[in-house]
Amino acid sequence: MDLEIKRALKNYLFEFLSDNKRTLFEKNIENRTRHLTVVLEDIYQPHNASAVLRSSDLFGVQDIHIIENKNQYNINPDVVVGSNKWLNLFQYNQLENNTLQCIDKLRSEGYIIAATTPYNKDINLEDMPVHHKTAFLFGTELTGLSEIALENSDVFVKIPMYGFTESFNISVSAALTMYSFSQRMRRNNILWQLTEEEKLDILIQWSKNTIKEVDLIIKRFMDSV
Repeated sequence: MDLEIKRALKNYLFEFLSDNKRTLFEKNIENRTRHLTVVLEDIYQPHNASAVLRSSDLFGVQDIHIIENKNQYNINPDVVVGSNKWLNLFQYNQLENNTLQCIDKLRSEGYIIAATTPYNKDINLEDMPVHHKTAFLFGTELTGLSEIALENSDVFVKIPMYGFTESFNISVSAALTMYSFSQRMRRNNILWQLTEEEKLDILIQWSKNTIKEVDLIIKRFMDSV
């Protein structure tokens, strides 16, 4: 579908939305980003998995990459409160080990691969440069990231801690990371916003997730093009 048709389809679908929903879509799309993305490797607690999605939506992070090697990624609807409707979720679960597939895909798209770990050879989160597209990897609640993830990461990032406990839980770590990086990213003169075509694609998807009998409406539009 070319850009002109996407523009026309987006405008057509917007006719079926309330004024409030249209305003909200147009406001939020301007703050969405793919400059920062989150990768979850084998997260198995539904509460934590869902909390990460909710935080991603609130910080404007559009894409979440989900690696399922041993554990299936489950969502708790009471925690996610519908935030998954507004995100792009990419799941990797077809291979014996899906971690490398995910990392290779992100690296081919220009992302720096940043492993979150509280151990040696790390840089503090607030010192992480924001001018490169960055994918932050988060591991399982008990054992952290896999060896494959660590061996194929470009940088190791840690959140400063001053207590006795070894680490934050996954949902808190992800939220702190997204807050720190996205706030500094938005304050810098870098191109972190979506392209026009990306915005159109997402606005169309948001509309499809909102409008009843949307397939019939889209068919009517396509028949008229």
